[in-house]
Amino acid sequence: MNLRNSIQNIPLKKALIILGFFSCLLSFAQDKELSDSLEIIFKGGNYEKSEELKILRDLADSETDADKKITYSLQLIVAAKSVDSFSYEYSGYLQKGYAYQDKGDMSKALESFFDASKIASENNLRDDMASINIAIADAFSNMGDSKTAVSYYNRAISDYLDIDSSSIYLGAAHLNLGDEYLKQKNLDSALYHFTKGGNISRLNEWELGESYYLGNVGIIYAEKGQHDLAETNLNQAIDVLTRLGDYPAISEYLISMAQIYEAKEDIDKALEYAAQSLNLAKKHGLKDEIGDSNLKLSEIYENKGNLRRSFDHFKDYIVYRDSVESKQEVQKMANVNTEFEVSKKQLEVDLLNEQKKTQRAIAIGIGIALFLIVLLAIGLFNRNKFMKKTNAIIAFEKQRSEDLLLNILPEETAQELKESGGVEAKKFEHVTVLFTDFKGFTEQSERLSPEALVKSINYYFSKFDEIIEKHDLEKIKTIGDAYMCAGGLPFPLEDHAVKVCQAALEIVEFVKQTKRSIKHDLAKFDIRVGINTGTVVAGVVGTKKFQYDIWGDTVNTASRMESSGEIGKVNISETTYKKVKQYDVFEFKSRGALEAKGKGKIQMYFIDYCP
Repeated sequence: MNLRNSIQNIPLKKALIILGFFSCLLSFAQDKELSDSLEIIFKGGNYEKSEELKILRDLADSETDADKKITYSLQLIVAAKSVDSFSYEYSGYLQKGYAYQDKGDMSKALESFFDASKIASENNLRDDMASINIAIADAFSNMGDSKTAVSYYNRAISDYLDIDSSSIYLGAAHLNLGDEYLKQKNLDSALYHFTKGGNISRLNEWELGESYYLGNVGIIYAEKGQHDLAETNLNQAIDVLTRLGDYPAISEYLISMAQIYEAKEDIDKALEYAAQSLNLAKKHGLKDEIGDSNLKLSEIYENKGNLRRSFDHFKDYIVYRDSVESKQEVQKMANVNTEFEVSKKQLEVDLLNEQKKTQRAIAIGIGIALFLIVLLAIGLFNRNKFMKKTNAIIAFEKQRSEDLLLNILPEETAQELKESGGVEAKKFEHVTVLFTDFKGFTEQSERLSPEALVKSINYYFSKFDEIIEKHDLEKIKTIGDAYMCAGGLPFPLEDHAVKVCQAALEIVEFVKQTKRSIKHDLAKFDIRVGINTGTVVAGVVGTKKFQYDIWGDTVNTASRMESSGEIGKVNISETTYKKVKQYDVFEFKSRGALEAKGKGKIQMYFIDYCP
């Protein structure tokens, strides 16, 4: 039996980003005591004027009441602006964003985070820029916008690499990015970033990060059907987290264990793990995890055929997870049951005097109560189904509009164009450019009808689009039968050269397979691919029918790599070779220094996967 729901992973929360991995040392009560003490000092005015900003910052940071946190954040922003302290102003917007996030107002939270980001960028606050990028990424992740979250996690990773390549914050960013790729079912990229985060955690002896690495890699094993490895990893993670007292993560990983045993058709064991998760969540008052555990128990009991127990747990799930309206409906259901129990007890007292009448009343009461329960259950199930359908329609329309815009421009460029009406050209130091070209295209165009030729080109280029998107690359343009893309822009990529080479080899293999296939209605081409790495300038040209493009000697050299290549092979320059030569998966064949049109002699290499 297949898994009924994807195994969930456990994202690192905001606490891991702004020194939160020390938060296990402080309880909620301690935060409250600290904020109360600071509030007394602040309202009493027993401090020097020069200390006001620090007190307000500490108040906003430690306050556990979201509304008070907003008030202190606003006071901090005003006070910081009055003395031109951009560092304290940044802290004010950051804490204001966290407060709105706690209240569930993600729109206002992001507005504050973007204000903080602008301050950090304008004043070159490198550490703060990296931190706010992760805060923004976390917000988009919580909203379900995984694609945007990935973009900001990549920004944060790029920032931290420039600051400290072994920073624990960099490890947290990699773990969070791996989490987003796991949501997208991009298991290879997820494993890459989990491994990066795990290695950094191990280097810093950060047990919490190591435990999340173990648990999430276990989930990847489970997704691949390697249940024994998955179970081993998850158990190791749970052991460490138990010692560290990270109960929310333990509860969620126990649900993952339940899903593994559900996939193995060991329903009793699955129920045991799901029940453990629920009991732990109840013990520590973890509302989200109580809801998740009840939902999993509801699904398992439904699978087992015990609909009564399934409904009971689904009802508890609704109490913790659904809207206020649904909670009120469930409360009404509970009131019906309570009234029924009271009536039943009263009837039992009168049993000796009116036995027959009482039995009839009990039967009627039970029938009414069950009827009401069934009606409410049907209503709840139907409402849940309707809400899912409605949300899916809204999400689909929103995504379709966004996809149409992003088919024309990169995400960051599109946003800049919407906000300012123009796009400033930007220089990117580390970019890898790819060119492809079909051999014999002119002859094919003379032989085929225009419709058949366009159909063929669309077939090939559509597959190329899929391949580069899979490797996080940016399509630049097509010119006739030539296709151009790049890695490392508009957002920096640490392994841009590797991803471009992988995409190139995949494109070549696809063209070869297509030529061997039996689709006689398509033109069958041979292909050359050229790659070069270096600096480019990117931007939008013109005022109508906007087009994102790149320029520079790097682009020209990449084109020469393609024209100087051979059919069915990937030809790379020496600059690209130096970027990827340490990867064991590739093998290289030096071609020596060959003449390239307009460039003189250039050292070239053929690249392929190791056999």
